[in-house]
Amino acid sequence: MDPQHRFCHNAECPARGQMGQGNITIHSRKEQRYKCERCGKTFAASTGTALYRRHKSPDLFALVVTLLSHGCPPQAIVAAFGLDERTVAAWLAKAGAPCAAVHEHMVGAGQVALGHVQADEVWVKLVGRKVWMALALAVPTRLWLGGVISEHRDGQLVGALARLVRACAAVPQVLVCTDGFAGYLTAFRRAWRTPEYTGRAGRPRLVAEAGLLLGQVVKQYTKRRVVGVTQRVALGTPRAVAAVLRTTGGGQQINTSYIERLNATFRASLAPLVRRGRALARKEAALGAGMWLVGTAYNFCWTHESLRVAAPPGARRQWHERPPAMAAGLMEHPWSMAELLSYRVPLPAWVEPKRRKQPTKPVPQPAGRLAA
Repeated sequence: MDPQHRFCHNAECPARGQMGQGNITIHSRKEQRYKCERCGKTFAASTGTALYRRHKSPDLFALVVTLLSHGCPPQAIVAAFGLDERTVAAWLAKAGAPCAAVHEHMVGAGQVALGHVQADEVWVKLVGRKVWMALALAVPTRLWLGGVISEHRDGQLVGALARLVRACAAVPQVLVCTDGFAGYLTAFRRAWRTPEYTGRAGRPRLVAEAGLLLGQVVKQYTKRRVVGVTQRVALGTPRAVAAVLRTTGGGQQINTSYIERLNATFRASLAPLVRRGRALARKEAALGAGMWLVGTAYNFCWTHESLRVAAPPGARRQWHERPPAMAAGLMEHPWSMAELLSYRVPLPAWVEPKRRKQPTKPVPQPAGRLAA
């Protein structure tokens, strides 16, 4: 137990989220608990992680979550480990929320140089209905930028995805390649706007940011078969689009091959996405938890062959394997599933609440002075 690398989780503590302040001490080694000397509250060593309040072994929990992230059906996990189906479903939901928080903290903090982004959507069959899942990928680093789930394939779905991509971008200069869905054009144009403050009263005017390029791949179908493909530049110039493709290594022409490959990875790694499978999700919450689990494991735990770099002379291995987050400069080494589940997202700094002053009561005037 190391108190120097822990921080207080009490929302009302002035030292909340601050490490190395000397306010954290060991309260109980047997129960694995710390104490904050500033507020007097105690908390478990697993507070703020996916391992918090797990009654089973942390190793078993990490093993089950690893199998779920690799597409293992929950029925097989129940048969292999003797767990209840509700326990496996609860563990999936328990792992999905922290993974979403880790993704928002690491990827969605606006520190990624995107350069070239591809976006697409896939339909997912739930029990009794169908939903759509929209995903986005940064081509140079193969970094998954996030996903959105909705019942309809409309402007709200792609609009939420465009806002996720903009939140990840460090600079607005980016090429976005999508399919022929017209909603992408409006969604990314709206996401790439910033308010212009002039000091006047009222809502500030939204001004388009420079540097956004849009390319589309339009497919022609006949009897559900692709008979023709057309690439077009929806925003920008063909020369600027070609320069970005050449710089980022995204191919010779506008394409969506990288996001299509990511869709195949999600379908192979998430059991409800398997076509004609029996492990369907019943609710969108379970599908969303699985999406964040697979996407975060893909970014931080799974190494990509195209991202490996040559090792220095004399090293034990010829190559250094890297996951997408490591290629994007967000981490220093590939994480294991246990490291991902035990990661603590830093809390925002404590802000002293403003105290409202009581309104001053009017001083009563003597009756004689009022008459005068």
